[in-house]
Amino acid sequence: RKASQTPASSCRFRGFILLLTFFIYTCYHMSRKPISVVKSRLHQNCSELVKPVNDSHSLNDTTWCDWAPFDKNNYKELLGAVDNAFLVAYAIGMFISGIFGERLPLRYYLSAGMLLSGLFTSLFGLGYFWNIHMLWYFVLIQICNGLVQTTGWPSVVTCVGNWFGKGKRGLIMGIWNSHTSVGNILGSLIAGVWVNEQWGLSFVAPGAVTAAMGVITFLFLIEYPEDVDCTAPQHHTSVSPPALLSHSWGSPWPRISCVPFHHTLCRALQGVVEFSLCLLFAKLVSYTFLYWLPLYIFNVAHFSAKQAGDLSTLFDVGGIMGGIMAGLISDYTNGRATTCCIMLILAAPMMFLYNYIGQNGITNSIVMLIICGALVNGPYALITTAVSADLGTHQSLKGNAKALSTVTAIIDGTGSIGAALGPLLAGLISPTGWNNVFYMLISADILACLVRVLGGTQMGIGAGERPVVQAGPLEVQSIGHEGLWDNENSCPTLRTTFFPWVNSRQMKLCAHDPPSWSPPPSVTRHWGLTMWSMLMSPSPPSVPPTPHSSSAGWCTKRS
Repeated sequence: RKASQTPASSCRFRGFILLLTFFIYTCYHMSRKPISVVKSRLHQNCSELVKPVNDSHSLNDTTWCDWAPFDKNNYKELLGAVDNAFLVAYAIGMFISGIFGERLPLRYYLSAGMLLSGLFTSLFGLGYFWNIHMLWYFVLIQICNGLVQTTGWPSVVTCVGNWFGKGKRGLIMGIWNSHTSVGNILGSLIAGVWVNEQWGLSFVAPGAVTAAMGVITFLFLIEYPEDVDCTAPQHHTSVSPPALLSHSWGSPWPRISCVPFHHTLCRALQGVVEFSLCLLFAKLVSYTFLYWLPLYIFNVAHFSAKQAGDLSTLFDVGGIMGGIMAGLISDYTNGRATTCCIMLILAAPMMFLYNYIGQNGITNSIVMLIICGALVNGPYALITTAVSADLGTHQSLKGNAKALSTVTAIIDGTGSIGAALGPLLAGLISPTGWNNVFYMLISADILACLVRVLGGTQMGIGAGERPVVQAGPLEVQSIGHEGLWDNENSCPTLRTTFFPWVNSRQMKLCAHDPPSWSPPPSVTRHWGLTMWSMLMSPSPPSVPPTPHSSSAGWCTKRS
């Protein structure tokens, strides 16, 4: 359809979609937060409370104020199991959700997901009013809620990716990604209102708001700019090899095109694997704070349940600042990977300091919570938004914006494995002391940085860098963000440890002997990166002159 909207109208539509998707995912995260606030109410020190006159418990019952089955000494393990039921289901469902997100209309998919999420969140709280004390009920509700919540993230990132180009994506998505922290803050504040009296309402209220937002999504979400006659954004800047390879350098490399295997290959080259593993450890840290910070403050600083919930929101305030700061810096420096690594390195000592001095006065606690929140959630926000969008809308995917849903689901699904492990490990380790929990978090933070650095080194490229095909012995060079990457689904030959089961000779580029040329020094020095060889073959590959079946992953030469 021919675009007929004015630029001003397009801007208004983009602003509306950005705001709507912001509120959508705010509701998703708001409905996850109450459990962390209510934990301190499900099991508390009953000796400090006055037993009601009409209470039926015996005088010697020291757990009269607790909610069974969380009134036993193993309550931390049981609470960890409830958390893990949600997070494991979320991690498993995320790998499937992206596939459905590519094939179903996002408006229907998101609306159904929000309605079901609101239902299951409310059902958890209704356990209070229905006087349910069976662990399996709460675990089952969390599993169902975890599965339906996977409809949210791939869908909203895909929708925003459809409307916004790459230009200032880091800053835009850094601001937009504050919905995670805003949702956590709202969830904590809403849950804190009823946590001491009727904790069931701490779940019912966010659940009702989430369901209502699902109805609004069904009525107003616009999936594509073309649906309202707006111009689709440009997701990348294509620079053809002939334009960059002047005649003085030698004959240009012929354009090549890969058949179906290129999707997996190109995604691996562009950093999906190492960023997924990096996010695994980053989300482990972030979600441990999400689910256990109020209880930590309650036990260590001895605040009330409501005060602990309110104070924990400062971690999310820092997360908002960190996400925006990470996006702004990465846009300015064109270095998503470097920004992530620096923030991860700084986060480790800050968490150590928070554990030792963070509870020495309210001022120390406020300052350290904000700093830790910024450094912990900054890389997490950058990877799940700008990096995912960059990888999913890369020109090698031939403008298929729906592929963004799958790439986002792969990255966030892998990260969700860490999100499931973190609270589980915290529940198992916390009985041995909170110091050990923080040592675990610091170790995970360091591993997140190491995975990103070592993964990028082994693959030879960083976030946003584009591989370049050369002639002769078939080498690959990384020269920066826009690079010599053909916009016709091109990809180089690769022998990589991430795909050891693939025969490398089935992945050769072309059946033709390309002309030999050597790049000028200016190219090898571009962005300060050096050339590296991914194929140690001393001569051009010897393969049949006709392309094989698509399952073999051959490429064909184009004029």
